[in-house]
Amino acid sequence: MDLLDDARSLQPDLVRLREDLHRVPEVGLQLPRTQERVLEELRGLPLEISTGSSTTSVTAVLRGTGSDAAASARPTVLLRGDMDALPIEERSGEDFAATNGAMHACGHDLHTAGLVGAAQLLSAHRDRLAGDVVFMFQPGEEGYDGARVMLDEGVLDASGRRPDHAYALHVVPHRLPAGLVSGRAGVTLFASYTLEVVVRGTGGHGATPHEAADPVVAAAEMVGALQTAVTRSFNASSPVIVTVGMLRAGTAANIIPDTARFEATVRTVDPDAEPRLRAVFTRCLEGIAAAHGVRVDVDLVAGYPATVNDAAEAEFAGGVVRELFGAEHYRAEEHPTQGSEDFSRVLQDVPGALLFLGAHAPGAVPENAAANHSPMARFDGSMVGRASALLAGLAAERLGA
Repeated sequence: MDLLDDARSLQPDLVRLREDLHRVPEVGLQLPRTQERVLEELRGLPLEISTGSSTTSVTAVLRGTGSDAAASARPTVLLRGDMDALPIEERSGEDFAATNGAMHACGHDLHTAGLVGAAQLLSAHRDRLAGDVVFMFQPGEEGYDGARVMLDEGVLDASGRRPDHAYALHVVPHRLPAGLVSGRAGVTLFASYTLEVVVRGTGGHGATPHEAADPVVAAAEMVGALQTAVTRSFNASSPVIVTVGMLRAGTAANIIPDTARFEATVRTVDPDAEPRLRAVFTRCLEGIAAAHGVRVDVDLVAGYPATVNDAAEAEFAGGVVRELFGAEHYRAEEHPTQGSEDFSRVLQDVPGALLFLGAHAPGAVPENAAANHSPMARFDGSMVGRASALLAGLAAERLGA
C-alpha cells in the first residue's frame, strides 16, 4: 500500500478538518463539539465506535481482514490522538484563529485530524491488515489526565485483547525542521508534579509592616530559594526543573494580606524522586516560613509519569519513518524533552513509542518560532497528511498480512 500517495489525496480535507477544529477549541475532559466532529468524520468507515461515559472520548476499532487467525492470536495496535486545547487567548494571527478564549496552542487539532486520516487510510486497506487497530481519540491531555480516564473505562480492551503495540506523535512548531520526525529509546519526556504552596501570615497596614506577619515577603523569598534548593539537593546528571507559574496575594498596594499562594511545575526524569522532592521542598519552605514568623502549607501533587519509549519499539518506529519519508527525515534524540505527556500511562502498560513531528509555520525559522503553549504558536497544517501517513504506517507495518 502506498500510504504517502493516499495521504496526499486526503490532505485537502484533512487540512480543512484541522482548521475547523482550530476555530472551536475546547478545554478539559468535556469536548462535545470536537467529539461530534470526529464522529462525523468517522461515519461510514468500517469501525466499531464507542464513546466515553465520563468524558467525551471516542474509541474506534478497525478489524483487519487480512488473516484468518483466531481473535485471541491477532495482534492489536493502538494509535492515540489527543483532542483538547489550552485556556489561552490566541494571538497567532491565523485566518482561522479561535476567538473563544481557548487555543490549540499545542497542536492537538493536528493530532486529531491526523488520527482521523490514519483511520481513513487503514480502513481503505483493511484487507492488508492481519490484526486490529484501536484509534484512541483522547480528551484532557493538558493536565486533566484524560489517558487515565480512558484506561479506567477500558480503552486497552476495546478490541477484545490488550494491544501489543502503542504509538502516538506530537507536533512541534519550533526547534525541529518541518517534516522531520524525532524519537529516542528510553525516557522521552519528563515526569511532572505540581507544587502547591500557601503561606499564612497576619494581615495589616502596609505602612506598619512590623505589626503584621507578611506572607508576601516570605513567599517572594521562597520562590527564589527553591531554585537553590534544587541545585544543591539533586545531581545535575538527573535534572530537576522547578518553574513557578502562578503567584497570587493581596488586594491593594497598602494592605498586607493574610495569605499568599504560589504554584510551580516540577519536572524530573527520576521515577523515584518524589519522596526526596517532597522532603527538600518542605524543609526549604518551612525554614523560610519560620524565619519570617509565618506558617506554610506545602503539597506536592503527582502529575504524569515519565514517558518511556520501549527500546525495540523506538528502533522500529525510526525504521518506519525512514522507509516512508527517507533516512534524512528521522533524527534520534540524545536527550529527553522536559515536557510531560499522559500517553506515558499507556506506555506503562503497552510497549510503544511517542514520536515528534516538526511542524513550524511556512517561512518560520525553527530556532526562533513560538513554542508549544505560546499564544503566538503557529503550525504548518500541511503536516497533517504526513502525520496520518506515519500513524497508519506504524500500524500497517506491524499488522502486514
